Amino acid sequence: MKAAVEKRQPFLLVVVFAIVCVLSAIALIYTKHESRKLFVELELLTQQRDQLNIEWGQLQIEQSTWATHSRIEKVATDDLSLVRPTSAEIFVIERQ
Repeated sequence: MKAAVEKRQPFLLVVVFAIVCVLSAIALIYTKHESRKLFVELELLTQQRDQLNIEWGQLQIEQSTWATHSRIEKVATDDLSLVRPTSAEIFVIERQ
């Protein structure tokens, strides 16, 4: 009986070792897959960030263009028919 247990013990050890190796390999494959998936997502987000930075820069340039004094004066005179007041129409109010 004791000899049978001693013969089974190395077999059980080999089976346990094989199961541990298979589980370790599956964990490694899963980890690699997740890592690659996250890297692809990171690259996509990096591209999106770069595109948004370009768009932000273009919007800042557009905003500064729309806010120039010459453009505001042109819109005021052409679109709104505003005119610059004469010196007689300007009153200075002093605060006491």
